Amino acid sequence: MNNPLEISTTNPLDVAAEAAAKIAELSGVAKHDIALTLGSGWAKAADLIGETVATIPATEIVGFSAPAVAGHVATIRSIKLPNGKFALVLGARTHYYEGHGVRRVVHGVRTAAATGAKTMILTNGAGGIKETWKPGTPVLISDHINLTADSPLEGATFIDLTDLYSKRLRELAQTVDASLDEGVYCQFRGPHYETPAEVQMAKNIGGHIVGMSTALEAIAARQSGMEILGLSLITNLAAGIQKTPLSHAEVLEAGRDAEVRISALLAQIVAKI
Repeated sequence: MNNPLEISTTNPLDVAAEAAAKIAELSGVAKHDIALTLGSGWAKAADLIGETVATIPATEIVGFSAPAVAGHVATIRSIKLPNGKFALVLGARTHYYEGHGVRRVVHGVRTAAATGAKTMILTNGAGGIKETWKPGTPVLISDHINLTADSPLEGATFIDLTDLYSKRLRELAQTVDASLDEGVYCQFRGPHYETPAEVQMAKNIGGHIVGMSTALEAIAARQSGMEILGLSLITNLAAGIQKTPLSHAEVLEAGRDAEVRISALLAQIVAKI
């Protein structure tokens, strides 16, 4: 069956509302307060933030599909936090480079908003441009540069992105770990890694982090009225900054090595929100 988001006449917000209703039915949770998309290296945080009340195969929810990338999980989890609030953890992320269109890329974020979530935490594994960052370093996203030449907004939909990544949430995260640095995330289309020249371009226009996700999702989250926290795990230094070839295996290895530490960090941040 075709994904309804691929039908041009479908309203993607209606599909998100239908997905949210199904999540409420299957989880028994009428409203979620916070949502997390857990990228490479961040998945263990779901086990630390609270008590899982439901684990739902993503393919049972309209608009979702199993992730095509190693390091992501094919489930949606509803978790009760120690403070009594509920978190929705989205493991099934669709990346822009999969070629399914922007609607499917941002469907998780829109569904989270439709479940009632007011805070969206977006995480990823990415390349670092700052030479002081070592693989395994978590970094706060302070802003982004969208290099996909695309947008989740359709028609005359004008959304202000001045403070897209919440300063309040970044400062809160730094009360958990004062050493957290921050930088501007550049989303490239992928799936190929950037060339050294492209990395230098990103650096020259103000970028510090390069990756293939997050920016489009953040725009959709802002459209939905959510407060956004972005975190990148620096899995490698970007092409030309490090002198060895890049590989996805390297990304996964850096994620595994840092997983326990950064997942605990994220769990502590969630507890303060």
